[in-house]
Amino acid sequence: MRIDLAGQTALVTGASRGIGRALAAGLSGAGANVAVHYCKNKACAKNLVSDLGRAAHIFGADLSHVGACERLIKTVIAHYGRLDVLVCNAGVARLIPMTASTEEWSGAWAETMAVNLRATELLNRLAILHFEERGGGRIINIASRAAFRGDTPEYMTYAASKGGVVALTRSIARGYGKRGICAFVLAPGFVRTDMARESMDRYGEAHILGDIALDTLTEPADLAPLVCLLASGLADHATGSTIDVNAGSYMH
Repeated sequence: MRIDLAGQTALVTGASRGIGRALAAGLSGAGANVAVHYCKNKACAKNLVSDLGRAAHIFGADLSHVGACERLIKTVIAHYGRLDVLVCNAGVARLIPMTASTEEWSGAWAETMAVNLRATELLNRLAILHFEERGGGRIINIASRAAFRGDTPEYMTYAASKGGVVALTRSIARGYGKRGICAFVLAPGFVRTDMARESMDRYGEAHILGDIALDTLTEPADLAPLVCLLASGLADHATGSTIDVNAGSYMH
């Protein structure tokens, strides 16, 4: 089976590094035109676009702001004339101890929900409106195993935000499938990224390896084949599903 995404345009949020970078590279390798979103790492995003070629282009946006989410979708569609696949990968994970002040706790909660859940909902909704005009499209939201098994108390805000992403995606799949719109969730476990560095430094790689079924940590590139498959339309009857990519550390 060969996955061919030629002629399709995919937007990947948080694509300047880590999982998003690998997903953008995978989609481009399958033939898609890739809109590479970044927030702060413009240089990394530009380097990725240079590597990808194939009409890849960078789009900057701070997804914690509602207006930026709307402008991002509009700008991508204006640039390419279409959007076929939305991959919502951008996210934050703030470590907040239970002993933090209420002000610090609420600030971390607001930031996490704004980026991980509200921005995902806004981008999904705007993509749906465009997909309805075009006769269909596909949404792939990156959640986490934490949405199902929870996380440590310091990351409970992150887990709660990802649980919301799962419910959002299932609602879209149920409500829009007959309109040609499919929605999927990927739920990674621990993935070797810069974002995960804090946890690795805190708990150690040996501890993390002891929590999984395989003998190596999941790498960002391990998610790319699944995203390409879901984007292709070959797995549309899995709409609403969550695919675990966590080396057997949790199966919901």
